[in-house]
Amino acid sequence: MTVAALVLYVMALVVLFGVRSWVQQRRTGSAGFHGISGTPADAGWWGGALFVAAIVLGLGGPLLAIAGVVPTDPPLALQGAGLAVAFAGFAATLAAQTGMGTSWRIGVDTGERTELVTAGVFAHVRNPVFTAMGVAQLGIVLTVPTWVGVLALAALVVAVQLQVRAVEEPYLRAVHGAAYDAYAATAGRFVPGLGRLPEAAGRPVGIS
Repeated sequence: MTVAALVLYVMALVVLFGVRSWVQQRRTGSAGFHGISGTPADAGWWGGALFVAAIVLGLGGPLLAIAGVVPTDPPLALQGAGLAVAFAGFAATLAAQTGMGTSWRIGVDTGERTELVTAGVFAHVRNPVFTAMGVAQLGIVLTVPTWVGVLALAALVVAVQLQVRAVEEPYLRAVHGAAYDAYAATAGRFVPGLGRLPEAAGRPVGIS
């Protein structure tokens, strides 16, 4: 199961970042990769850095377990359930990425304008890609429960919170104005109904 988790993780990275960027390049002329924004003095920079750390740690967990560097001996039933959760999470991530169409990006370019996606699952959740990634990483932790995997999950959760609150929400509000305010009042931040911004136009970003 540990090997299966590693193979799934690697395949997910290739598809979700490599293939998806290639498709974006073919469709728009840009791979959609903007990298880490700001400087270490900015919360958004830490969000990007922690996101990279989460990816590396997520890969390292299964690798170190296979090498015997970190101990792991979970029940087979837990591993099977975890692998199913991880697969579902990665599949949901791809579906959400696809649902963004040409607006999909990694990072934010403040000089770029993309369409505000509000259809499908985005009608209920503003950041389903991040939610699905969290579910996938949780599945990996259940399949290969190590302290490295737990650190990866924690880093991902903090990274996503910083990226969304400090970078993406201010950018979307600046670009889309009242349209984003209206959207944020109806769709949850990461899950339906939670993190809506009913007074978004007059409130500081990050207050739910």
